[in-house]
Amino acid sequence: MKFIDEATIQIKAGDGGRGMASFRREKYVPEGGPDGGDGGRGGSIIAIADRNINTLIDYRYARIHKAKNGEPGRGADQYGRGADDIILRMPVGTVISILETGEVVADLARDGQEIVLAKGGQGGLGNIHFKSSTNRAPRQYTLGEEGEEKELKLELKVLADVGLLGMPNAGKSTFIRSVSNARPKVADYPFTTLHPNLGVVRATDTIDFVIADVPGLIEGAADGAGLGIQFLKHLQRTRLLLHLVDMAPFDENVDPVKEARAIVAELKKYDAELYAKPRWLVLNKLDLIDDEAERKKRIADIVRRLRFKGPVYSISAMKGDGTRELVREVGEYLETVKLAEEGDANDAGAANEPGAKKAQAKQPLTNAERVKAHLDKESRKS
Repeated sequence: MKFIDEATIQIKAGDGGRGMASFRREKYVPEGGPDGGDGGRGGSIIAIADRNINTLIDYRYARIHKAKNGEPGRGADQYGRGADDIILRMPVGTVISILETGEVVADLARDGQEIVLAKGGQGGLGNIHFKSSTNRAPRQYTLGEEGEEKELKLELKVLADVGLLGMPNAGKSTFIRSVSNARPKVADYPFTTLHPNLGVVRATDTIDFVIADVPGLIEGAADGAGLGIQFLKHLQRTRLLLHLVDMAPFDENVDPVKEARAIVAELKKYDAELYAKPRWLVLNKLDLIDDEAERKKRIADIVRRLRFKGPVYSISAMKGDGTRELVREVGEYLETVKLAEEGDANDAGAANEPGAKKAQAKQPLTNAERVKAHLDKESRKS
């Protein structure tokens, strides 16, 4: 299946059915009074996060989603039928925003999370609601409300704990194949990876995490060179970045330090928060350097010239040398981060214990309140 991580859709919720102005017409029931029913509610558009879906391809080709209108009210106190809601199932990690303003409507970060994107219009009131001691034969009724209409942008940001950074051919795909169940394409030419790949890594018997491999960056990516930086958004939810550097490039004129600096510069241009994430340096292709002394010399030279202060690992993704140690320490680090996040969440929950003033959701108007509002509006017009 083709990977699609962006789409634009138009949605239109159904209009509410109009109310009915009707009077009883039955044998032996003189002056039967009003019996016009209310209109039905229009259908709403609802988005639900579904972990069984991993691409937005369905919304690339089905752009317009329109719910049906509610039925109008009828006589004999019959209310119109409400229209069915339309359910849009989207991948977990989808961010939904207003196309024109960029305002975020929802972030579907959990499986089963549900959000009403466009609310259906409320049905109109029949004349049965306008009967009073002074108005025995009301002919008033109201039209149904219009359903909401929006143009939305869908953007998928995959959910992963660890993200891989690096130039094309740095060995990211080989690494993720070595440590996880993912099987991305691996070849001896750049830009082999054309879309993100996810893999589950078992660090220990009790710890596992999700790792994401995105297409490689090159210098000038922020200006559109190579595949650009369109896939970096998939790393924004990660807790840790692993920066893979090719220690033994095929071209002797290629400087690994210069390439590593270029990656960091592009990261900073794209997003300051992503640039500030914890980042570990992983020096790959150790197996291509036979001499042990030469290996140590290159590692020390790269770290010194990069002035890197964080954790540094040297591995061979192809042969698996050093990968188990790296995976284990990544897993332990993530567990520490998760425990800290849970502690912060518990502290926030304690601050919101009963006694703190909570905002109450606005309740919908009752029929009596809607009638009163309508009559007040009519009296102001007159």
